[in-house]
Amino acid sequence: MTVQKFVTYSVLNTDGQVSNQDQKLELKVLENSGNYLIHKDITRHKVLAKQGTGSSKTRSEVRGGGRKPWRQKGTGRARAGSNRSPLWKGGGVIFGPKPKVATFKLNQKERKLALQTLLYNNRNYISFVENLENDFIDIKTKGLVEILTKLNFSLHEKTLIIVSKKTPALLLSARNIKNVELISASTLNTLSLIKSKNILLTVSALNDIKEIYCD
Repeated sequence: MTVQKFVTYSVLNTDGQVSNQDQKLELKVLENSGNYLIHKDITRHKVLAKQGTGSSKTRSEVRGGGRKPWRQKGTGRARAGSNRSPLWKGGGVIFGPKPKVATFKLNQKERKLALQTLLYNNRNYISFVENLENDFIDIKTKGLVEILTKLNFSLHEKTLIIVSKKTPALLLSARNIKNVELISASTLNTLSLIKSKNILLTVSALNDIKEIYCD
């Protein structure tokens, strides 16, 4: 059964001080089968991440093997018709891998419910910051580390920063920090959420999440 949940957060500025505005996150949560949907969505991500490019040659694709190695009878050896038989060294492979496209179907409604359920489960690890995309304009890793430190984020734990749009300054500054992952709200997924210990969400990204996933 789907249940409506409301979570209210205080919004911080880039100096770590609480601003006057509060943000309310309204989520639809499945009480009984929510974790099952999260598991399905993570399985979908891992299945779709497979390249499926492994390939091996069968006996018909291996070069050579046109001549019979020796006559059928009279040599005392086992009969052989080709030196590219799977029983021979350098021969074809029996039931080897072939290129394939992996698919895993999950309805869009299920994906949205899984994402909202995981957001609610991680509600105690979410912090909100305002105007990070506009205030952070210098390409400087040290500057982003200082902001995270002021917001009481530990750089020894996996941190997910969710923004409305990946600006060049944020993208280039965050890519060299070991435990920080930068992601846009439009590409938010359960795999990134479940791997993260702490989540930093901007106000503009929250509006995008409400529009995309919480309609």
